Amino acid sequence: MKQFLVVAYDIVDDRRRQSVAKLLQQHGQRCNESVFECVLTDAKIEKLKLRLSQLANVKEDVILYYYLCLPCVMKRESFGKRPEIQSEIVMI
Repeated sequence: MKQFLVVAYDIVDDRRRQSVAKLLQQHGQRCNESVFECVLTDAKIEKLKLRLSQLANVKEDVILYYYLCLPCVMKRESFGKRPEIQSEIVMI
């Protein structure tokens, strides 16, 4: 079963930040400069978290993971230009 996951980060170093963004682009959709929405299996989430922990510096950087249930995902709101929600989310 897939899970809706929001990943937000604050990475100090430009090179690390670019590496983190590049990895997240392979797993989800960028919805803000440092925020990605992902729909992944539990196994893929664990692999992603492991890889992100290898890219980030624990003493300088922050990566946050928000797990959202389907009712919460469907209630999200935005203002301004925002990519459409992935149709796959509806099937969670």
